Amino acid sequence: MMGKIERYIREEISKDGTVSFALIDSEDISYEKISEIALNAERCGVKSILVGGSTAIDPFELDSVVKVIKRKVRVPVILFPGNVTGISPNADAILFSSLLNSDNPYFITEAQALGAFSIKKYGLEAIPMGYIVIGEGGTIGFIGRARGIPPEKPSLVAMYTLAAKYMGMRFVYLEAGSGVTSHISSSIITKVRDIFDGILIVGGGIRRLEDAKKLAKAGADILVIGTLLETEEFVPKLKEIVEGIKNLR
Repeated sequence: MMGKIERYIREEISKDGTVSFALIDSEDISYEKISEIALNAERCGVKSILVGGSTAIDPFELDSVVKVIKRKVRVPVILFPGNVTGISPNADAILFSSLLNSDNPYFITEAQALGAFSIKKYGLEAIPMGYIVIGEGGTIGFIGRARGIPPEKPSLVAMYTLAAKYMGMRFVYLEAGSGVTSHISSSIITKVRDIFDGILIVGGGIRRLEDAKKLAKAGADILVIGTLLETEEFVPKLKEIVEGIKNLR
């Protein structure tokens, strides 16, 4: 059943065509800095704050981060966990994802099973999502033991996306990885868009408006901006991306 956060996301996409989410890594950053980043990202026009981290291992620290962010922003705070330790009872929703091209079954179904009762207990809105790593995948590629799909093979990405669709996943996230130098190609997005009518999220290596526009025009519904937020002067660049990708489709 679709919850209110998913309905909100779909409504925002319906209005703007392509929207931006900010991704805040919950590790190795002060609460004061987290508050500042989240508030500035909201002021730039992002529609949600994602909180996660591929190596996050302290659920109490994560919960504190979520509470700090929620005191500062009005947009939904959505969990983007890399493991069962990435669950907080104070978030608005969770991207309940399966890393479809992992070599380790733990990241496909086992972590999800271990976390399911906690999500139910906390009353978190779970958004079903297929997670697909392309290329080296950065940290998540290493931690999740993802067999990264070669960037020059869009048909393989489409194959995994179609599997996600047939398994009932309403969202698909195409991931290049945190800290990577290049984003996912528009040719991959175009191929995926031809066979997937759900919500398509694209993340990793998005730092310039020029690149963001290509991804939006190719069919991305949501662009996730993460590494850019780690720079001191990210505000003008983020605002440019948020405004520049609207209604390009």
